[in-house]
Amino acid sequence: MSYPPDPAAPEPGPVYPDPPYPGTPAPPYPGATSPPPPYPGAAVPSPPYPGVVAPSPPYPGAVAPSPPYPGAAAPPPPYPGAAAPPPPYPGSAAPSPPYPGASVPPAYPETLAPPSYPGGAPQYPGVGAAPSYPAAPPAYPGGPQPTATTPPYIPQQTPPTPTPATPPEAPAPDDLDYRHAGSRIHVAAHQRGADATAIGQLAVQVPGFLVSLAVVAAFAVGILGTAIGWLVILAWLASGALVFHRPTELAFARHVMKLRAPLAEERARLEPIWREVTARAGIEAHTYELMVENSTDLNAVAAAGHVVGVTTYALNEIPSSNLAAVLAHELGHHTGGHAWTGLLGYWYSLPGRIAWAFMRGIARIAIRVSSVFSLAATGMVYLFIGMFVIGGFVAAWYITVPLVVAPYLLAYVGRQGELRADRQAADLGFAPQLAQVLYHFQAQEDAVKAQAAAQGRQLKEPGGLAKLLTTHPDNHTRLQALEPYLQLGR
Repeated sequence: MSYPPDPAAPEPGPVYPDPPYPGTPAPPYPGATSPPPPYPGAAVPSPPYPGVVAPSPPYPGAVAPSPPYPGAAAPPPPYPGAAAPPPPYPGSAAPSPPYPGASVPPAYPETLAPPSYPGGAPQYPGVGAAPSYPAAPPAYPGGPQPTATTPPYIPQQTPPTPTPATPPEAPAPDDLDYRHAGSRIHVAAHQRGADATAIGQLAVQVPGFLVSLAVVAAFAVGILGTAIGWLVILAWLASGALVFHRPTELAFARHVMKLRAPLAEERARLEPIWREVTARAGIEAHTYELMVENSTDLNAVAAAGHVVGVTTYALNEIPSSNLAAVLAHELGHHTGGHAWTGLLGYWYSLPGRIAWAFMRGIARIAIRVSSVFSLAATGMVYLFIGMFVIGGFVAAWYITVPLVVAPYLLAYVGRQGELRADRQAADLGFAPQLAQVLYHFQAQEDAVKAQAAAQGRQLKEPGGLAKLLTTHPDNHTRLQALEPYLQLGR
């Protein structure tokens, strides 16, 4: 079918063929001077927004632009959720208005013409770099209000400047001479012993053990009866074997000494050093459990029968050779029997210590209560306590005197054990490294004293009896004991 000529046209126009099927491009109209009217029932394009100038129509006699050819790239889709194409960017030139009497070209079914953006098409989400919007476009007067489907405007944000990562601290240097790395290790015939220091510790603890036995027997037999009481006494005597029970030792180290198992990176640093130390001593490395204490002090400990603990400071901050010297010192405590004899003596003297602490608490309460009433009552309490102590010395001097002297003897034996452990480390070739650790200890003490002096304070030095109760000799004494090894260059 054909349409009659348009009376508004200057001359009769050509006859247009039937429209193409939906989705197929329409052929160009040869010689067309004006676009045909829209088909009946076709969607009428929405009018332009108020204040927005509509694009200009083609000039008379110009050939209408042909639709896109089949297979050509589809025009860019509109913005997600937008009902109409966005207005021009602020500051861009507005298109010229249409001429009077010009008709709007029909919209072909399912064919959308791309908007004309001055300076090129905008970047769509996911294609290239996202556009940078300087500000939100103003709302058009009288235009439609934004709906829920319209995406919110996101202002331009300056990405935060990344903070440069702090470089990790350099690990402690690994300067240890691994003499036995990959070589056959000679294992000593005797893995553990009890030197004179260990035997002395046990001997000093005998009076405390007898008092503890009396306390346990009185409590068990007096409360539970003779038969059950003796079973309790025998069980307490056998409990000393738990010192060498590995799970009990680990529980004691975790809950009492606050030690933990080393992490993977800590174990990777600790085990090679420990294997070198034990190889030089002829000791099997797996005999002992390595544990770590979270502490900023340079320290290590030999606990129970199979536990060697080291602080995180010693593990991470000092060179491997100095750490090996510290571990060799603790190994000397184990091989000499100092660790297990000390813990065994403490365990068997614990009931006596508890009873003594209980009696002291009762005496303090009695003195405080009597002081509330009168001075005479307080004097009577002091007199009663003094008579009780003197009676104990007279009636059982062989128990009370060793109990009074035992703390001083234990401190002396402990100091001798430290010197023996130092000699053990020096025999393994760690005398210079152990001396460096001792110099570090001395430098710390001097720094604390200098800081106190700068603040006008004076540190309280231990007195005569207090010095006798210290379990470690001073640094000068230990360095002096290492001098023969340092002179020999061992």
